Amino acid sequence: MEDLALPTIQQVAWQNLELGFYVHFGMNTFCNQEWGDGTDSPQTFNPSSLDARQWVKVAKDADFKYFILTAKHHDGFCLWPTNTTDYSVKNSPWKDGNGDVVRECAEACREQGMPFGIYLSPWDRHEPCYKDKDAYDDFYCEQLTELLTQYGPIVEVWFDGAGSEGREYDWNRIIELVKAYQPDAMIFNMGMPTIRWVGNEEGVAPYPCWNTRQHAKVSMFSNDEVQWLPGTPEWMPAECDVPIRGDHWFWRENDEHRLRSLENLVEIYEKSIGRGANLLLNVAPDNRGLIPEADMVRVEELSQRIRMNYSNPISRTTGKGNKIHLELGKSTQVNGVIIKENILLGERVRKYKVEIERNDAWETIAEGTAIGHKRIQTFKLVCINKMRLVVTETIGVPEIVEFSVINTESVK
Repeated sequence: MEDLALPTIQQVAWQNLELGFYVHFGMNTFCNQEWGDGTDSPQTFNPSSLDARQWVKVAKDADFKYFILTAKHHDGFCLWPTNTTDYSVKNSPWKDGNGDVVRECAEACREQGMPFGIYLSPWDRHEPCYKDKDAYDDFYCEQLTELLTQYGPIVEVWFDGAGSEGREYDWNRIIELVKAYQPDAMIFNMGMPTIRWVGNEEGVAPYPCWNTRQHAKVSMFSNDEVQWLPGTPEWMPAECDVPIRGDHWFWRENDEHRLRSLENLVEIYEKSIGRGANLLLNVAPDNRGLIPEADMVRVEELSQRIRMNYSNPISRTTGKGNKIHLELGKSTQVNGVIIKENILLGERVRKYKVEIERNDAWETIAEGTAIGHKRIQTFKLVCINKMRLVVTETIGVPEIVEFSVINTESVK
């Protein structure tokens, strides 16, 4: 049998989380912008009612499984009282310079049982030593060390490639820090990653989205591919990131019209998690330091739709081999399936079809290639009592840990 790439236990645990809650918050929140240039005064940062517990509770109540905070965006402003620069919360009026947004998020996540991750932009538009590669590598590694050692377990370290096109960082040193201090953390897309960027900011994975792809784009602003270090694992699942408000990652005043519709978010869910990737949905707090009511409502609506459409299938089964049968017991209206492989064995299934029994014959109603961690596939509503999964191309014996039938038309 052909050797297949296999995931680590940590990668499987991360893939099982599926749905992440992304929080972009910082200087940009108070300046009505996406990318600050590093010249905005720290005095501008002054949320009146910041409540990290509210952020995490919104995520927890809506069944999100991990939480990632932008500890430092491209403007260089740090949401923790770092020793590396004065451009941080310690020089802001918020809590008289004694606040620490990273700590408040980490503690809120710990209290509510939510895995916590950090985003630390390599690009820094404020720091003067950024022009000096060696000096900035020291600077960046010190910032990263603070975050990796002072805030408890980290589920994911998000290295954004935007602004760093063509820039060389000391990735060997950076990756060694993550391995030393947070060996179970996923590393996003840069250096020696364990997860890759899907390649767009629409939250959509291509299909098929194999877990063994060995290249990824640096950013939205270049077609260049990331040059990963030797030793990068072959198993490389994708993460799809998308803001809940159009293309705005940070909160903007009078921006509610950009809030994505529920149907758009459901489509994104099916085209990310339903194609074997993880979905990281950005929900930005406002300049009070609270998630706006409209965003909270939309997140809960999405959660309810996921629970009703995908979390409680009409019927399910498991099995090994090239044919898995599903008996519904009675004639039932269905319009989709959920299929999952045992990815600890690698991606064995290479081509499959879904068949229904009609008029004493088997009829193909859907087909595909990759299954991997999860495949959600919908089709025209049909009334059936028997269905089967037929694997037509495989490497080794397929092991299906879920073959479920759903009806998403029943809840709209």
